[in-house]
Amino acid sequence: MPAWALPVFVACALVSLLASHRLVKALEALGDRWAVPSVLLGLMAALAADGPELTSALTAQLRGEHTIGLGVLFGSNVFNIAALLGLGAVVAGRVRFRRRAVALEGTVATGVAGASLLLVHHVVPVAASAALAGTFFLPYLVLAAVPVRRLPVPARARSWLALAVSEERDDLQGGYPSDVPGHPGRQVATVLGALVVVVGASALMEQSASVGGAALGLPEVVVGGVVLAAVTSLPNVVAALYLARAGRGAAMLSEAMNSNTMNVVGGLVVPAALVGLVGAGTGVGTQLAAWSYLAMTAGATTAAFARRGVSRPMGWVLLAAYGAYLAGVLAA
Repeated sequence: MPAWALPVFVACALVSLLASHRLVKALEALGDRWAVPSVLLGLMAALAADGPELTSALTAQLRGEHTIGLGVLFGSNVFNIAALLGLGAVVAGRVRFRRRAVALEGTVATGVAGASLLLVHHVVPVAASAALAGTFFLPYLVLAAVPVRRLPVPARARSWLALAVSEERDDLQGGYPSDVPGHPGRQVATVLGALVVVVGASALMEQSASVGGAALGLPEVVVGGVVLAAVTSLPNVVAALYLARAGRGAAMLSEAMNSNTMNVVGGLVVPAALVGLVGAGTGVGTQLAAWSYLAMTAGATTAAFARRGVSRPMGWVLLAAYGAYLAGVLAA
């Protein structure tokens, strides 16, 4: 392995994760200042926290390393379900969710996961897969940005959505105290600067991981679906453990599901729809990652809805499922 690969990977990982955290804090500060709806702010924060995953995945695909790129996306989503929901429940003992939040977040996340599976396997044309993903994601985006009372839906549905959004909003408020300078100009500068650093450091991290993995003889799906997927997801894990300990179930659920949805929409669906950036990286390892993402999302949603949360035993089940995923990828 080239002598520079490991030091560059470690340094870029640290820089990209720290810059991603700074980016999230600056966005939250601006969102509070400009009264951005809390659910929309949660989506923006999830997108910012996903900066390392998205940049690594897109960099790999642009370099023709489609297996690594798809592995980062699907592998990080599998890791998120196991670490954010599973490990969070193990640490906290039990994380309680309200069924409205589970139904809302889980339906969108599962629908987008299913659309991504069709897209990667080329079962239907790219436009059809993107349209299916949009059928789930776009209404959620509208719900996050537009007051529920203005939505053209039946009164009963509007009442249900209002309660779901209200419950999630209450849980999303009161996050970490922001240490970003208070002047809005400085906050905007922090956002732009941190974004540049995240993109640059994550691109170098992916390149060093690719070169180092090839030198060590690691399969591309292991480099993307295990190594890069886990490293780039660490900021989300830290946030989820904090939320689990604080008993803020809706915020924790939103962190996991929104992060996964933004990964797929930003790193797969949109690039595929706009420039056809989907390769033939559908080997056994990639297929396993995609199916594991869908199965764990649907399974966690179903269990959390039925039990109104995730218990410690269920958390261990999710961690065991991730262990099975690792074994499958390593054996592929």
